[in-house]
Amino acid sequence: MSNIFRPYDPNSRLGCTCGQHSTQADCDHASAFEQLNQNVQLNSQTEQASADFVEAAAMRALFPHEPTRRAFLKTVGAGTAMAAIGSLLPLSALQEAAAADRLNPEKKDLTIGFIPIICSTPLIMADPLGYYAEQGINAKLVKRAGWALVRDQMMNRELDATHFLAPMPLAITLGLGSAKQDMKVACIQNVNGQALVMSLKHKDNRDPRNWKGMTFAIPFEHSIHNYLLRYFLAEHGLDPDKDVKLRLTTPPDMIANLKAGNIDGFFGPEPFNQRAVWDKAGYIHTLSRDIWNGHPCCSFGTSQSFIDDNPQSFLAMYRAILKANVMANKPEMKKELSKILSPANYLNQPELVIRQSLTGRFADGVGKVQDVPDRTGFDAMPWESLAVWMLTQMKRWGYLKGDVDYQKLAQEVFLLTDAKKQMQAMGYEFSDEKSITVMGKPFDPSRPDEYISSFPIRAQ
Repeated sequence: MSNIFRPYDPNSRLGCTCGQHSTQADCDHASAFEQLNQNVQLNSQTEQASADFVEAAAMRALFPHEPTRRAFLKTVGAGTAMAAIGSLLPLSALQEAAAADRLNPEKKDLTIGFIPIICSTPLIMADPLGYYAEQGINAKLVKRAGWALVRDQMMNRELDATHFLAPMPLAITLGLGSAKQDMKVACIQNVNGQALVMSLKHKDNRDPRNWKGMTFAIPFEHSIHNYLLRYFLAEHGLDPDKDVKLRLTTPPDMIANLKAGNIDGFFGPEPFNQRAVWDKAGYIHTLSRDIWNGHPCCSFGTSQSFIDDNPQSFLAMYRAILKANVMANKPEMKKELSKILSPANYLNQPELVIRQSLTGRFADGVGKVQDVPDRTGFDAMPWESLAVWMLTQMKRWGYLKGDVDYQKLAQEVFLLTDAKKQMQAMGYEFSDEKSITVMGKPFDPSRPDEYISSFPIRAQ
């Protein structure tokens, strides 16, 4: 009866690792709150815990109906049940197989880069909540100021893995703006959570058709911010390469430039959109979810060479961040995440600013309090259709020349099969692939070139 999952206890539940919850996701959620309140770290899984899990799983497989299991145990007793299960199933062999599945990271001390924005939430929260330690690795999270530095340090192997803008691994693999190197998107980190912010001097000039000659800041060329802003402007009749100026600017500098009058607006990540309102520098004109609801922004990834050299270390990071991603998307968890993210070593922002960005109840800068629960979300699945859409925008705006095998490149860079396998192995559910509609126009990933040709405004 020493099994930590209590499979022979008629009062336990076998849906999770502690025996108190119906699903593993519910168990993880409760565990996360307990860790947050008590500020404790999770311990690495022990050999005994693994063996216990196999025994509990076997009991659950034989008695999937909880009332039947409890009735059986009350009738025959725990000792008889244990002997019966042992005679029916080769538990020792199963336990040895489970032990073989435990990771043995080749490199235990890992350096992971991140930009201090809400998009990096899963990667960050996995540290204080102990998810990296649970997988047997010590993650050193290093804050970086800009995306070009992240790219260069990944290519030089100064970072083992990083928080990427989702299009960046595609661009690096293609050699766009840098030397060519194989990079991989292991999972998406966040969906939605970006916005178009305008200077308060334009609060009465909200029609984009009147914005010719204005200057806008974006964080990086190969970013969802650049692609969505270009799409948004073009749908309102402006050529983003001729009618406005687009300036590459780090998120903190966006607000300073908005205050100084050097830019008229910016398309940026949270919490800097909300921080612009907090600082009375601008107002939120359009949320990115109102352009494309469910769009990806950032991802977690690394180089193919790191995966080849350290496959177990890669899987350890992967599992930790997938778990964090599932947890981060729970509405009740979002309310607490601001406490984790606000300290100086992470986002270094007021907790209220972060909370408004995450929960979607926020002041918009022009006198209204809006309530948009899906303003920021987290969805780990790196669907290949997302990659294909990003590639169409690279082609549409002249970054990518010549013929492109969209599907092949998407499959090579976005590790969808791996993500599905790991999510299933960890007991987490994921939704089916969603269709893509941007500003009312559906996207068919099987016809990317037709999609590009359908736009009257594009690079010629």
